[in-house]
Amino acid sequence: MNFYVMTLFPDMIISGLNTSITGRAIDKGIISLNAVNIRDFTIDRHNHVDDYPYGGGAGMVMQAQPVYDCYKYIENKIKKKPRVIFMTPAGKTFNQEMAVNLAQEENIVFLCGHYEGIDERVLEMIVTDNVSIGDYVLTGGELPAMVMIDAISRNVKGVLNNEESAVTESFYQNLLEYPQYTRPETFMDKKVPEVLLSGHHANIERWRRNQSLLKTYNVRPDLFERAKLDKKDIKFLREQGIKINDK
Repeated sequence: MNFYVMTLFPDMIISGLNTSITGRAIDKGIISLNAVNIRDFTIDRHNHVDDYPYGGGAGMVMQAQPVYDCYKYIENKIKKKPRVIFMTPAGKTFNQEMAVNLAQEENIVFLCGHYEGIDERVLEMIVTDNVSIGDYVLTGGELPAMVMIDAISRNVKGVLNNEESAVTESFYQNLLEYPQYTRPETFMDKKVPEVLLSGHHANIERWRRNQSLLKTYNVRPDLFERAKLDKKDIKFLREQGIKINDK
């Protein structure tokens, strides 16, 4: 899978993603990361990529020409029109389902804005998806792009060492992940749940599932409403005094 990031700060992208799981995946050739500097495509003699907004107002706006030419460079490189994701507070909120779907793509281009935004005309010409990572404002699109690349990469085959990891993490089947424990068995009078020490794999899996159900119900009821429950789940929840309808 190939990631392309159109940015004014390529070093930020490379240094942020060239470590840990994404870094290992890049080294193995499972994914590739290309940070393309928009400033390299300006025709302004002073190397500017922004100008004052028409109609007045505070701040500067990124110009259409360098953004468009940067995009065309990437399009010509991969020899087809790619999916272009513009990081914007006005976009659809990113979630795990979106990460899984995007992991099926061969090429994804991320467009990172700065200043007061990007000339709307070029956005209309090249952007296929407007995406936000939350209802808050950041300095630029680089951090959101890195968040998305990290989340998407985890769903690309071969990136995670343990193939089960991607299907036991939070948000799989709209449930939060169960609690995790490691040595020592007792820490400051707090003990690891006995079932995890039993070696009984079926009981352990049931306990973990039950903990995921309770955690999601209490912390993220919005997710819980979309969770797929089986008969054992429903029985357990009812035993906890939680009213639940068969789905």
